This record gives sequence, C-alpha cells and structure tokens, in this order.
Amino acid sequence: MKRTTAPPMLPTSPLAMFDIWKAGVMAFELWSTSLSTITMRNHLWQTQPFFSPKMMQENQKMVTEKLEASMEAGLEMQKALFNSMNGNLAPWWITSQLTMKPYHQRSSANSRRLAK
Repeated sequence: MKRTTAPPMLPTSPLAMFDIWKAGVMAFELWSTSLSTITMRNHLWQTQPFFSPKMMQENQKMVTEKLEASMEAGLEMQKALFNSMNGNLAPWWITSQLTMKPYHQRSSANSRRLAK
C-alpha cells in the first residue's frame, strides 16, 4: 500500500500564498455578486407581475443555473474525494477554488445580465 503525506495546512511557497489570495478574492466576489443579484431580482419581483412571461423565464433560468452550478460543484468535490482516496491529495486552497468556480461564474453572469 502506497503511503502519502497529507498536504500542508499552511502554504509552503509564495505561489501557494498567491493561490490562497485568489481563493479569498473569489469568495469575496462570489459574496458581492450574489448580494447584488439578490437585490436586482427582488426589484424585478416587486416591479413586475410574477406570471409575466419575462419573469417566468427569468425564474426558470435562475433555478436551472443554480441546479447546474450545484451539480458541477458536487462533481468537483467527488473528484477531490476520489483523488484523496488514491493518494493524490490536493491542498484546501486548490479544492476550494475548484468548488467555488461554478457558483462564481454563474453569479457573475447573473449580475451582469440583470444589470442590463
């Protein structure tokens, strides 16, 4: 049986520190774009009837995008789990970026789309 050592909890190189910084920036951007998207959607719901075709389409798109992002994030978590079971452990700052990426992309796209 092949024994591997766990990746360090703290970074050991400047490049790893940069990856931690990128994960923090991604988390902040995800938080801020999510707040702006929630605000813009609430404004839409208050100014338009919920049964209008535009709102029905927007609500359906919102739910579909959230489901797709959660499936992609779940796939990334499964990949990390299977890799760790095979001895290929990735540091937390790498797996956190991979897991946040689908939500980050969709949240940024939603914020841009609703701002139009």
